[in-house]
Amino acid sequence: MSEQLSRAITYFTEKTGIMSELCIACGTGERVTDAYSAGIGPETVFDLASVTKLFTGLTILRLRDEGLLSLEMKVTDAAPRFTGLTDVTVGQLMAFGVELRTPGRIDACSDRASALQCLYGTKAIGTPGKRPYSDIPAMILKYIAEGVCGEPFFEIVRRRVLIPAGMRETWSKVPAHRLADCLNYSGEHRIEKGKRILREGPATGIPHDPKAGILCGTDGDLCGHAGLFSTLPDMVRFCRAVLDGSIVSRKTLAEMAVNRTGHRMEDGTYRQYLGYQCYVKHPDQYYSEIPAYMSGSAVGIAGFTGNHLSVDPEKGIFAIFLGNRVKDRLTVLIPDEGKCWKDYGLEDDGPGMFRWDEHTVIQSSVNYVHRKDEHLHTEICEILKEYAL
Repeated sequence: MSEQLSRAITYFTEKTGIMSELCIACGTGERVTDAYSAGIGPETVFDLASVTKLFTGLTILRLRDEGLLSLEMKVTDAAPRFTGLTDVTVGQLMAFGVELRTPGRIDACSDRASALQCLYGTKAIGTPGKRPYSDIPAMILKYIAEGVCGEPFFEIVRRRVLIPAGMRETWSKVPAHRLADCLNYSGEHRIEKGKRILREGPATGIPHDPKAGILCGTDGDLCGHAGLFSTLPDMVRFCRAVLDGSIVSRKTLAEMAVNRTGHRMEDGTYRQYLGYQCYVKHPDQYYSEIPAYMSGSAVGIAGFTGNHLSVDPEKGIFAIFLGNRVKDRLTVLIPDEGKCWKDYGLEDDGPGMFRWDEHTVIQSSVNYVHRKDEHLHTEICEILKEYAL
């Protein structure tokens, strides 16, 4: 294990307890450095959460390049069930270009059938605001892909992404003999609008994301926004395949990395910087999912369960961070009006120990993303500098 990655893992798992498990990899097409926290290894299976969106975006662009769809195509041309989206294009979904609303909460539906009907009832309600990032576009892109290909979305992804990348340990339905290798994401604690929420599930191998959980079910019907499970070695293969053009061409990847949403607003704040189903370089590093050492050609994505992936074709480098910030953790704390995290016993920027009730004290992973630059990406940057020697 490298000294740099060892420091990063120790910080997130032992010093702060933000993560229960963590592995990291970084490198180029020829070299890779990786490390694992105690108790896990190359066989460990992680819930990729929203990192799935990057697979969805690449798959749609691959289908476009194959001539099976266009970004100017209307949603209903390929997915006629979405009758509220007759004037919305595939390109608008890819670029988070329209605000979408379902008639109810998908994750509040009682079963898969009602959740699907809720999704099919999605309507376009205007231009997105300051934070255009949303799960719904990717959820709909799945059905567009299925409509033009005539087969399940996971099979489409498998043919266009997993097979070209040599990924044999990435699934929407984890095989029974590998369930023991899956991390457990139960025991998530949240405080939202003064309400305390404890999620005892999901079961091992079921997506942590509640919308994906009800839509994927136990059949592994892959959603576009979340639902893939993978190992660190397979994600290294993925990054290398992105870099060497095995999935899409360099020209198409450059198109994916174009900022399509971000700009500085009149009050001095920023609107999110997003490309096609990914984050792109932000002018203020504090808000950037793309590490400082990567160029403006990089694409990246994060996952709620504790993941980060970024790939820079210009510099030929990648960084992967697969972790578990959910297991028996406080993941979300929306303070009451006039209060801040310190009023709840946490540190200024979120981590710390939180007293849930009289008998339970839990570790916080609230707002952990803003510690990645200092305690993860600075270490990876040093490793990548060594590669150039």
